[in-house]
Amino acid sequence: MPDRVTDPTPYPDVNALLHGLLSDVQAVLGRQFVGMYLSGSLASGDFDVERSDIDLLIVTADELPAETIAALEAMHARITASGLQWATHLEGSYIPQDVLSRYDPSRATHPSLAVGGKFGMDHQGSDGIIQRHILREQGVVVAGPALQTLIEPVSPCDLQQAMRATLDEWWRPQLADPFRLRHREYQAYAVLTMCRALYMLQYAAVVSKPVAARWAQRVLGQPWAALIERALAWRHDDRVDDVSETLELIQYTLSEEELSHIQRSRRRRMGDPTIRPKTLIIW
Repeated sequence: MPDRVTDPTPYPDVNALLHGLLSDVQAVLGRQFVGMYLSGSLASGDFDVERSDIDLLIVTADELPAETIAALEAMHARITASGLQWATHLEGSYIPQDVLSRYDPSRATHPSLAVGGKFGMDHQGSDGIIQRHILREQGVVVAGPALQTLIEPVSPCDLQQAMRATLDEWWRPQLADPFRLRHREYQAYAVLTMCRALYMLQYAAVVSKPVAARWAQRVLGQPWAALIERALAWRHDDRVDDVSETLELIQYTLSEEELSHIQRSRRRRMGDPTIRPKTLIIW
């Protein structure tokens, strides 16, 4: 079995849950187990004990047979029902080693765990490219080999292209059907994700949501700065807010994405050799 890291995070309760999960996962997977890793806020250093989730990746040697997937589902159901702190905040996927190396949309459906404990097969969209970059550059090893040995580098241009595709695949449809945005938690997630998208389109680099949010507040000013501040201060509750401002920010981000794409296409047609990843113009 791969070596494990004694304290993968600064949080004893999180480490205790991860150690128990690792033992259970290894028991189910056996020789299929390659490694277990953390991404998200635990990797970026922005973990918030009041509202963050625990983002996981489990790497397997091969595609998993149906009986192993069923055993994993039963295992996760037991953990979710255990009452342990953070047990309902786990989220992640089981991805074969050869598929993890480079995103392939034809092989992007994997056994996945959602926050709250729902387990099933989930298709990973173009954001899988972005997630691979984050894992390779910032991922935390719980057990297994270094992620740089498992994932190919992602170029700045590929990052920007993946963000543009993600905006079109996931966020543009929500302008017409914003039911998810009726919840304050998802509104905060949407606002901070738009900040991150704008930063990535500008600099072809990934930073954490809080870092991107502070940058966006400085660059965009009002009225977005106040909306972003509310997203940064969000805490769990059941209130429902008006979605109009959030929808406007999504539309603004999509418009900036379209502008950057038009500019790059025009420069390519003109044979401009000076095209750089930094293309977005923030008005």
